[in-house]
Amino acid sequence: MPESEQDPESLHELRGPATRRLMTLEARGELATEHVRLVASCLNASERTVWRWLERARAEGKTERKPRSAFTLTDDLLAQLALLGGNCAHLHRELVKQERAGGPAAPSLRTLYRAVNRALTPGEWSGIRKGEMARRRFDVYLRRPTDTDQHHRNTVWEGDHVQVPVRVDVDGQLIKPWVTWFVDCATDAVCGLAVTPGYPNRASILAALRSAILHDEQYGPFGGVPTLVRVDRGKDFLCKTVMTALSRFAVVVGDLPGYCPWLKGTVEELNGAAEKMFFNTLPHYVGRPTFPGGKPIDPDEHVLLFEDFVELLLGWVREWNFDIPKPALSGRTPHQAWLDDAWPIDNIPAEDLRLFMLEDDGRERTLTSNGVSWRGRKYVGAWMTGFGGTGRKVRLRYMPHHDHEVEVFDAVTGRHLGPAVLGDQAPKQAVVAVQAARRSASKRVTRALKAAAKKRRIQYGAVTKAEPPRLLGAMTSEEARAELAGIDYQKLPARAASEIIPLRPPAPGWTLPKKPPQGPSKNQEEKS
Repeated sequence: MPESEQDPESLHELRGPATRRLMTLEARGELATEHVRLVASCLNASERTVWRWLERARAEGKTERKPRSAFTLTDDLLAQLALLGGNCAHLHRELVKQERAGGPAAPSLRTLYRAVNRALTPGEWSGIRKGEMARRRFDVYLRRPTDTDQHHRNTVWEGDHVQVPVRVDVDGQLIKPWVTWFVDCATDAVCGLAVTPGYPNRASILAALRSAILHDEQYGPFGGVPTLVRVDRGKDFLCKTVMTALSRFAVVVGDLPGYCPWLKGTVEELNGAAEKMFFNTLPHYVGRPTFPGGKPIDPDEHVLLFEDFVELLLGWVREWNFDIPKPALSGRTPHQAWLDDAWPIDNIPAEDLRLFMLEDDGRERTLTSNGVSWRGRKYVGAWMTGFGGTGRKVRLRYMPHHDHEVEVFDAVTGRHLGPAVLGDQAPKQAVVAVQAARRSASKRVTRALKAAAKKRRIQYGAVTKAEPPRLLGAMTSEEARAELAGIDYQKLPARAASEIIPLRPPAPGWTLPKKPPQGPSKNQEEKS
């Protein structure tokens, strides 16, 4: 490294080995001025300085440089630095105040900075100032080994939820949908996905898993049963329904710790690529530049319908799988990498897969002439003709949150009888109208509660010196009397007294107060 590019600290670190080498040459009688001049030029020091190093080494036996400062950062100072948000200048002012109050001598600000730099790494200092997530930006991450079985197709999948940073039209509302997808780690292929208008749940995961395992024309040849699925510690990914569905196919679930995206880097890379390559090109992308104050540059930008967004997303996924080469795949596309891999694929029939990914509440029900009852509703199917009223015992299995259709099984043999749909299902227009009425009522109540909270809120004025708080919201005496007049104080004790337990009669022998006379007193009779 050229002298101009060398770090001064690294030059001081070389002082000790260079001095020890010169001492060795001197002990053998081989030390010459040329040796000292060579060391001085390499360490960016003068020859006189190097000779002083040799003199100090002969006198004191030390070849290292003297510490520039004996001040060190103690645990108490470190805690105080964290209390002050990592502000060294603020900590220095506090130490100066302690010195003036009779405390120990305070170091200079430059000395304090050097002590902090010696005691803390840049990552630790950033963590003290901004938290753990800031500290992690300075960590070093390892790459997964490339010579393991994980780099065969369907050996390891990674799954994740990602909220799309684009607002789309869902029944007249602008909502940011969620995408649940599974990606193959060996080929970077998106094997399947599911899009949910609202927050995803276990039904979204099961739908994405089903589309990933099946060989669908939309996704190409990708599919089959994976050996391992890596997910983060989300309660929906680790719920009983998803775990049971994967266990039926002997799929191991890798439960990763939370907030560690580098442990499932393949799907996280897909999340970032989707935003940079696709989401930011759509209308109503939330990360688009705006005017000061947040006003959009194009307020009349058209809005995508939910179904149009799903169609565009599936098109981009197909482009990702078939047309975009990946440097990690030696310039191949996921489709090419998948075809080049001869690892066997375990396929499952669509009918078996659909039935395995259903929940069973474990209860037996009776098949009647009105169908089968579940959650207070009647479900019927065409196959039930001829079986109604026979009292046949059946069991139901269903997709979570999809209560419009269930699958019916024989309770004795377990044989699949057929699907059943909701008998009296309201049309979509009626459901949308009911939901709109619910939202309107909720907004009306919310406005009333906010107005009541605003009336109850007590506001105080700002002060510029230490004084008691001053209540804002001046009120005249007439306004106070008018508001108090609306309260019937005579009813308050009666309302409170009705809830009090009545007193017991006094004990025998107690002296009771005399009752006041009912008639006029003697003084009133004399006056009359």
